[in-house]
Amino acid sequence: MIKILINGCNGKMGQVVSELAKKDEEFEIIGGFDISKREEEYPIFTKLEEINVNPDVIIDFSVPQATLNILNYAIKTNTPIVIATTGFTDEENKEIEEMSKKVAIFKSANMSFDVTMMKNLLKQIAPKLEGTDIEITEIHHNRKIDSPSGTAQMFADSINEALDHKYHCEYNRHNKHEKRDKYEIGMNSIRGGNIVGEHIVQFFGEFETFEIRHTSYSRNVFAEGALKAAKYIKEKTNGLYNMDDMT
Repeated sequence: MIKILINGCNGKMGQVVSELAKKDEEFEIIGGFDISKREEEYPIFTKLEEINVNPDVIIDFSVPQATLNILNYAIKTNTPIVIATTGFTDEENKEIEEMSKKVAIFKSANMSFDVTMMKNLLKQIAPKLEGTDIEITEIHHNRKIDSPSGTAQMFADSINEALDHKYHCEYNRHNKHEKRDKYEIGMNSIRGGNIVGEHIVQFFGEFETFEIRHTSYSRNVFAEGALKAAKYIKEKTNGLYNMDDMT
């Protein structure tokens, strides 16, 4: 039995993780952490000093500030943590990398196995389509805060790595009055309705276009991935792990 504490337990993803974990005999939810309490089968803490349980793993679906907050608790108690939060700045990512020297951290911008497979496919495809115009479009529900999505940025970084880091991301063409740079990766964000998540990567050639797309129909896929990551990281030593390590 793996005892877990859910950071961001009141959010949509936190509640999905909670529901799936309750149905899995390998997990026991011993607590949640969020800015406010609500009626639940397990205790919900609102301050780090209130936490009086000893989880085997923390699962974090929150916001960057809350993630860094719970990370301090994870380091203090030597508790492995799964970070599924997105929207970190470069500086915050470096801070997390430094923290991983003190505690085991599993971090991914997307907990879907299929998304990881798409990322690896893009690394193979990009060099074969070098010279095309690359555009990444991500579509999410109207409550998503960060833009572009962490998954879109992950795809862009993977493509750029495969192309010897010659490319750069263009996030906003609104104020640009010049032709497209052949070394740019266009990043486009759409927010609307209740769409769980869709990512489209397009390679535009002179006479044809190659496109690869991933669509999420349920938040369950991300929660399932986070629970699998919790099983994976439970016994790991200090370090920074991701989906590539688990797949």
